Parts: sequence; C-alpha cells; structure tokens
Amino acid sequence: MKVKALFLILFCVLTIGTITAQKKNPKIIITGTVTDDSQRPVINAIVMIDGQNTSSMTDANGNYKIKVKQTTKTIGVVSFANGIKEEAVDGRTVIDFSYATSTNQQSDQTIPPGETGVNTGYDVQKRNDATGPVKTIDGTDKGKRYATYSSVYEMITREVGGVRVNGTQVIIQGAKDFFGDVAALLIVDGVPVSDFTGISPATVESISVLKGSSAAIYGTRGYGGAVVVTTKKQNQ
Repeated sequence: MKVKALFLILFCVLTIGTITAQKKNPKIIITGTVTDDSQRPVINAIVMIDGQNTSSMTDANGNYKIKVKQTTKTIGVVSFANGIKEEAVDGRTVIDFSYATSTNQQSDQTIPPGETGVNTGYDVQKRNDATGPVKTIDGTDKGKRYATYSSVYEMITREVGGVRVNGTQVIIQGAKDFFGDVAALLIVDGVPVSDFTGISPATVESISVLKGSSAAIYGTRGYGGAVVVTTKKQNQ
C-alpha cells in the first residue's frame, strides 16, 4: 500500500513539473497566406523560422500554419520561382506574404572595392545582403596555400568551421530533418553536381558555403545548405 502511495506521489510531482515546464515555454501558432505578384497563391513555399528552413510548406491555396516559440524573432518564406520574403514576428499570429510588394534581396553585380562578394550560384551579392550565414573561401588569396590541399573537401573542412565530410557529401552543422543529417547541395560553376571529385584546389576561384536562408534560393534542394564552387577557368 505504501509503495502504491509513493508511486502516486511521484507521478503527481512529475506531471506537475511537466505542466510547469510547458507553461514556462509556451508556443504560439502563426498562420498566413503567400501570394505571388499577380496575387495568386504560392504553392510549396518553404516556411523559415529565424533564418532556418522548416518542414512546413504552403498548401494548394498558399496557406501555411506553423507552431513556434514565443521567442521567435523572424518568419519567412522561400519560393524557388519567387525568391525570399521575411518579416519580423513582433507578437503577430497572422502574417501574410505578398511578392507583389517585393522586398527580396536583389543581386548587386557591382561590388564596391574592398567589399567581399558572396557567390550564391545564381549571382554575386554583397556579404551584408546575404540573408543567412555564409562562409567564403577566396581561392585567389596568395597568402593561403590552398593548392597544397589534396582535395576541395579538405579545403572546405580545414577552412570552414561547423562543416564535415561524409564520403562525397558535405554536412553543414545544424542541417537535419526527422531522419538525421541532410547533405548540402553541391554546385560547380552554377551546375549542381553529385560530388567535387576531380576538381583540383589549384583551380578554385572561390567557395561559398551557404546555410539556412542563404541557400533558400535553391528551394527544397537547398534544405541542407549549399556549397558553391567557382573555378578559375569560368572567369578566364
């Protein structure tokens, strides 16, 4: 009898603790609609929270619904055909996005002297205009002996923190889904490739490692981020 009573007391304590913890970290539900420049619904746009892609997408009517922490600062959507839109949450629970009033990051092909450009695979942006974490390796930097590396993979892992190689795949820290790690999209001179095998570090002009919303221009293919390699022969 005493054992049952003790078990009941422990159960009550654990239940109360769980409820208290849930009250301390409540979540809110944000809903909205995404439309293009013609006010038509945007289907399968990926919802981003604080610059990170989620598994939530807009439905056939362009509607989305997602549960987020109250500490969430920004919510955004990315559509391969329309680009990226992002808004501050500011306590709102209904946030609509319209590409008709676009605030997308537009490419600036003229990079001022002394300012680093970020190659996204589609264009070159100012580093400050990139919408998510980016790490760039300048293969033309004579102060770095990149040509001594055995492969592009070694070049990436030794120069970029939070990145590891699994066979021919590049895994960017934090790129996960329900099934585990998600490999980054690999791109060479604007073309998606299966691996970087055969590319000599000596021929590399630059490498851009795009994470989160920086890789969102690739749609679902960029869910795990993207590694964009530009070779010197492309610019010769």
